Order: sequence, then structure tokens, then C-alpha cells
Amino acid sequence: MALLAPTGVLGRPRTVAPESWNRWLVPPAALCIHLAIGQAYAWSVFKPPLESSLHLDGTESALPFQFAIVVLGLSAAFGGTLVERNGPRWAMAVSTVCFSVGFLLAALGAVSSQYWLVVVGYGIVGGIGLGIGYISPVSTLIAWFPDRPGLATGIAIMGFGGGALIASPWSSWLLTELGTKPDGIGATFLVMGLVYAVFMTLGVLLVRVPPPGWRPPGFEPAAVAPRPLVTTGHVSARNAVRTPQFWMLWVVLCLNVTAGIGILEKAAPMVMDFFSGTSAPVSAAAAAGFVALLSLANMFGRIFWSALSDLVGRKNIYRCYLGAGALMYLLVELVGNGSKPLFIIAAMVVLSCYGGGFSTVPAYLKDLFGTYQIGAIHGRLLTAWSVAGVVGPFIVNAIADAAKHSGHHGPSLYTTSLTIMIALLVVGFVANELIRPVDPRFHEPQSTLEQATRGATA
Repeated sequence: MALLAPTGVLGRPRTVAPESWNRWLVPPAALCIHLAIGQAYAWSVFKPPLESSLHLDGTESALPFQFAIVVLGLSAAFGGTLVERNGPRWAMAVSTVCFSVGFLLAALGAVSSQYWLVVVGYGIVGGIGLGIGYISPVSTLIAWFPDRPGLATGIAIMGFGGGALIASPWSSWLLTELGTKPDGIGATFLVMGLVYAVFMTLGVLLVRVPPPGWRPPGFEPAAVAPRPLVTTGHVSARNAVRTPQFWMLWVVLCLNVTAGIGILEKAAPMVMDFFSGTSAPVSAAAAAGFVALLSLANMFGRIFWSALSDLVGRKNIYRCYLGAGALMYLLVELVGNGSKPLFIIAAMVVLSCYGGGFSTVPAYLKDLFGTYQIGAIHGRLLTAWSVAGVVGPFIVNAIADAAKHSGHHGPSLYTTSLTIMIALLVVGFVANELIRPVDPRFHEPQSTLEQATRGATA
């Protein structure tokens, strides 16, 4: 455990890059972490085998995923200050250990048919790895790319959305080869945990922080100041949570995530339910492919929309996320199972906006609050994800389970859920409209910022 000490080889002072370091090596380091922890979005592939082998319903089989998202937000909120203080390498190492151990505990729980251990391992221990890993590169990327913060965070957080693109077919193949009984599910968890440990370690070794005073060639901070909502001051995490802007953005993120995560968590069984009884039913393998498509949209939405936000502004891009999401859900509700291509396209648009909301929010925070303690502020904001991680899957699973018990089937299982999601996105749209620049009275004095800079490199 000495290696994990923040004052050892993983500490911030030991990760300062030389002057000649290429900043484009930092996004791949972040991707090593985010592509791994993004496996969480492929959880729906495990739902059918867990339900059949351990006799669970849809609400119960969602518990590991829900706990993982809740703990993600809580660990990001409480660990955000530690990540800022100890640096990205320490945070990535902690994430690697927790995420991998979570898989190993889940494997033991599956093999022994102790579902509570799957929940504890994947949901709680692994959830800590999710939260610390998710925020670990944010402030570092913004420091390396002050000229393009949306693009930089989009590249890294794209990995979290794209993690399921790898994990969905991979876990489906492992379950096919190893079996969908408890032993096979446990072996799948074991293999994935060990492989992810190795892959994430590459990111731990590669990440660097910029040297003091470093700037990209030709970059002048004053050039971005005139844009709406972009501040020239810096706000501490403690003061940020006292501003109405933080809580308006919290509402925006929470409702956008709620509207997407409930569908994403149940994507595989949902598409099978939607087209059951039609002339073109969806098989389990095709449903896993649908999850991979959603992951692709989630992934590329994160880089495309966040890069675009550097040009059009964060507030405008959130107008697009929330408005387009509501329209796509309305389209799905009206068309039902009448057109499979239309259903897939609408779902992919929703997930691209859902992913874009995550990748753009660090840059939105940077615009509002500056770069001082941006990682800690981001961590606190991710409590919105914790709430959404419970509310979204609960709405979709509970309503679908109740509808099944009442004899409903097909699209009618999800009509009420879709209506609720549309309403939530409309409320989020209004909250985004209420965001204004932060009052200068919340800004930190220059002396505090200079002292923090000296302490970070001591």
C-alpha cells in the first residue's frame, strides 16, 4: 500500500511533465481509465442471465448498476478534493484497484449464488473505482488544453461512453463461451476484472501534469473571456456549491442523465420487449448489438458535441441536448414498434445527447467557476448522477414490471416511462435557461490562487 501513498511515486510532484512533453499523450492515458470503467454501460447484457440463474426480476437485477452509479457520484463528491490534492496518477491507481477488486468480488458472489456480494462488489467497491476514475483526469486535461477544454474532456470522457462498445460484445461472447449459469457468470466477471486491471495500469503509468506556468503556444487566456458565461475569476469548491449556478447545472445534469440512464440500463431487454410479437423479433445477440450501437452513439456524442460546444457555447449545446432528447422520446412513443430503424436512430440520438451532456459539463463548470478546484467541483456535481442512477432505472424497471404483471406487453410497457422522461427533459431545458454568470463575490483572491499553485508543485 506504500505505492498508493500520495507522497510516493503516485503523488502529484512525481508526475510533473518535462517542458518537452507532448500534451496529446495525456488523453490516451485518460482513455485507458475511461474505456475500462465505461463497462458499466454494458450492465444490461448481464441482466437476462442473472435474472434466469438467480431468479431475479428486472428491478433486482438493476441493483448492482444502480449502486455503482450512486457510489460513483458520492465517491466523486467526497474524493474530488483528494484527487485535486494528490494528482491524477494517485487517483487512477486507486480507481484501478477498486474497479478490479469489485469485479473479483462480483465473481465470487455469482459463483456462490450470493447476489448481495455481486451488489457489494460491482456496485459499491467497483462504484468507488468508477467515481475516482471518472474525475481523475478532468482537471489535468483542462490544464493541458485551456484553449480547447470541451474537446479535451470530450476525448477522455468519450471513453466512458465507448466502454460498452467493447464490453457489450466481449461480455456477451464470454457468457456464450463460459455459460450463463452462476459459474459462467462468475468466470466472466473474473476475466474482465483481471484484463481491466492491466489495461488501466497503462493509464496510471502514462499520465502527467503540466509544469507550473505552462501554456499552449500562442494561447492567451484573455481571448476567451468575452464569451457569455466565461469567467476570468476562480471559485473554490466550497463557494461553488453556494451559488445558484451550481444547483441549476446540477438540475440540468440530473434530469438529462435520468432521462437517458433509465433506458440505457434496460436497453437489451427493452428492445426485445418492444419488438416481441412482431414479424421481426429481436434476439439476445441482436439486443447486445443494440447496446453496442447505443454505446457508439454515446461515445461519439461525447467528442462531437463537446468539441462543438467550444464553438457555439455550453448553454446553446445543452439546449440542443435537452430539446432533441425530448423530441426523440416523443417520436418513439408515437411510432412504437412500427419502425425498427426509426426506433434505433431515435435511441442513438438520445444517447449521443446523453453522452454529450457528460463530456460538456466539465467545460461548462470551467466557464462558470474557473480552473481552481475544478475537479472537486465536478465531483460534487456528479451527485446529480447518483440521484439519476437510482431514479432513472427505477422509473423504467418498476413501471415495466408493474405493466407486465397487469398483462401488458410490447411498447405499452414503456409508454408511461417515456412520457415521464419527456417531462424531465423539458424541466431541464428551463433550468439551463436560468443559468447566469457567477457573481464576482464568490471569486478567490489572487493570493490564495498563488499559494495553491506553489503547494501543488512542492
